[in-house]
Amino acid sequence: MKPELSHILSFSISVIGPVVLLIAFGYFLYKQKLMTDDFVERASRLIFHFALPALLFSSISKSDLSTLTDLKTISVGISGTLIFFVVSLLVVPFLIERRSDRGVVIQGSFRANMGIIGLAYCQNAYGDIGLAYASIYMGCLTIVYNVLSVGILNIFNDGKQSLAIVLKGIASNPIIIAIIVSLSVAYFKLPIPNAIDNSIGYFAQLTLPLALLCTGASLRFSSFSSDAKAAGISILAKCIFYPLLLVTVAIYFDIEGMALGVVFLMAVCPTAAASYVMVRKIGGNHILAAHIIAISTLLSVPFTVLGYALLSAKIGIN
Repeated sequence: MKPELSHILSFSISVIGPVVLLIAFGYFLYKQKLMTDDFVERASRLIFHFALPALLFSSISKSDLSTLTDLKTISVGISGTLIFFVVSLLVVPFLIERRSDRGVVIQGSFRANMGIIGLAYCQNAYGDIGLAYASIYMGCLTIVYNVLSVGILNIFNDGKQSLAIVLKGIASNPIIIAIIVSLSVAYFKLPIPNAIDNSIGYFAQLTLPLALLCTGASLRFSSFSSDAKAAGISILAKCIFYPLLLVTVAIYFDIEGMALGVVFLMAVCPTAAASYVMVRKIGGNHILAAHIIAISTLLSVPFTVLGYALLSAKIGIN
């Protein structure tokens, strides 16, 4: 067996395998009625408001910021996303007839599930240093995702959400707050009492397993045929063209190694569940949004393996 193939198989089993298994088990628990919609909704709020911020704080606050704050990588993520967004804005109206679906398709094609699946990929691939590095990258792109998503949904839908509400939501976002606080603690090297540090650590350990189980329990595959074309375009863009563009931009700016791996893994992960929430709030086609999330969660797996194999063979992202 060639070393390259051995490494790819190891990546598939050790990095993607646990993520897929937990998602599948979550879906199994839902079908067995051991995880209900009410439980998933409450658990998701717990993850978003407390567990995920605790994980981010725990991973960033103890890290050396000089090795994590890579402005070039962050700039690549933001600029690549903006380029993709503009191209989508120009192309999608020619492909999707129903006006209200266009914003849903565009949002689904770039808004990656970085907070759950992306972080899980990076932690499994690069350990705690990869998790911390990806957390800061995610924090910056989360702001961009929120602003672009609300903007595009407002453009193509009758339901409106003002910029002031968007900015207020960003300012009160627990993830953003956790990243800012943890960066401050790391920068000033503030001491954390052991009792508090251990408590945050225990709580942080809940995040990824519970979140992946909830992701699986949230998957819905019924009545897909009515949205097949729109969902297919969004999923194709999310799984292939968005990560391809970001990786291309990253390589052009000489980003390599773990940084390139983080850019790829955070871009190739499926459409974020938050896209469904935002579409529903604004009054858009939330069924289409749910289909995009469900199918992209499944189809992103082979594309992740294939992309990692190509990058490992040609460039190296280890």
